[in-house]
Amino acid sequence: MNEGYEIDVIGAGAWGTALAVLNARAGKRVALWARNPAALAGGQNPRLTGIDLPENLVILPTTVIASAAKQSSLSAPALLLIAVPMQHLRATLMTLPEGNAPLVLCCKGLEAGSLLLPPEVTAATQPGRAVAVLTGPNFAHEIAAGLPAAAVLATPDADLRARLMAALRTDTLRLYGSADMTGAALAGAAKNVIAIAAGVVMGTGLGENARAALITRGIAEIARLAVALGGRAETISGLSGLGDLLLTCTGASSRNYSLGFDLGKGLKLADILAARTSVTEGIATAPALLARAGAAKVEMPITQAVAALLSGAGIAETVAAVMGRALKDE
Repeated sequence: MNEGYEIDVIGAGAWGTALAVLNARAGKRVALWARNPAALAGGQNPRLTGIDLPENLVILPTTVIASAAKQSSLSAPALLLIAVPMQHLRATLMTLPEGNAPLVLCCKGLEAGSLLLPPEVTAATQPGRAVAVLTGPNFAHEIAAGLPAAAVLATPDADLRARLMAALRTDTLRLYGSADMTGAALAGAAKNVIAIAAGVVMGTGLGENARAALITRGIAEIARLAVALGGRAETISGLSGLGDLLLTCTGASSRNYSLGFDLGKGLKLADILAARTSVTEGIATAPALLARAGAAKVEMPITQAVAALLSGAGIAETVAAVMGRALKDE
């Protein structure tokens, strides 16, 4: 897409910008594709306040991607990081130029309607393209600030995995590889739903005991679905599952947790969303995840409860329904 750049990051939200900043600061040639480049003209991203954009970071408009796809003379980057909101993934992939650059999916969720995970959407729109998932317990502002963190790079291709880990590692971001792309992608999607539930628990004042139980049982239901979809239960116990879940269920910076917290305080969903400019992925993911679990005949009671709350169910009756389920061994 851009001759001479090692990495193209598509999507200039907080996460995409943080990844672009991190890699540009490490001395790599990076282009950040933004829907509204003018918003970044001041040297900062308003969605990532306090972080100066490196001078060597090139900002380009996403409107050029479609036209670039028609110009075969343009060189492809070494790799593409796709950091758009999940519900825009398919449209973004459809605009990409032909090429062999690996796609690293940095979005989390399920596509509404199709119920597909990011790698599945990519397989449908970019068949034969090398694909990996980058996920884990990472708040964008901490990554951009250069605080130490770890993430998972998941793809079943061992050679590709090694190449991408080497290309994306920095002094402050340690990468761990995984062959379980399905499990890693599912964990990244489902943790947003569980985080909404955790926020409701704390906003309502149900206590730390309830939150600890919810996180633990959340891991269990995600693992059940991962196995049903061909992933591995142990993936859900690692960085991409438990690690990310702990962060989003306890960190006030989590959009999903804070939304749940406000719901627990009695605020209406429409009012919460009206005050936000960023996407809270768990809202669209909850019903899609529940439908995917139903098709796989997997019980996900916490996910079911969150979907009910987002549809207007009362908190007291929803909690009673979860607590009143039939007793069973863990």
